[in-house]
Amino acid sequence: MASPGLWAIDYEVFGDVQGVFFRKYTEEQGRKLGVVGWVKNTAHGTVTGQVQGPKDKVEIMKNWLRSVGSPMSRINHAVFTNEREVTSLEFQSFTTKY
Repeated sequence: MASPGLWAIDYEVFGDVQGVFFRKYTEEQGRKLGVVGWVKNTAHGTVTGQVQGPKDKVEIMKNWLRSVGSPMSRINHAVFTNEREVTSLEFQSFTTKY
């Protein structure tokens, strides 16, 4: 049986987001909200990943990625793509990819 209202979204965050514990804080925020997915640094200085969970929690995570981040980060903007409803979660937890 599919859980109602599960959403997934891909994201990329631009600004001073590497070397400022952005991934660590993103992982902690994801776990705190109870969403699953992943986060990783890119070769061009951004942070990318995916969030999956109930739509309301995904929206909270989007706002966090767009405007909060880690204490030492400076977010210029965040891009969200591929927003879609999913029938089940593809990940067990929120992790950092290397």
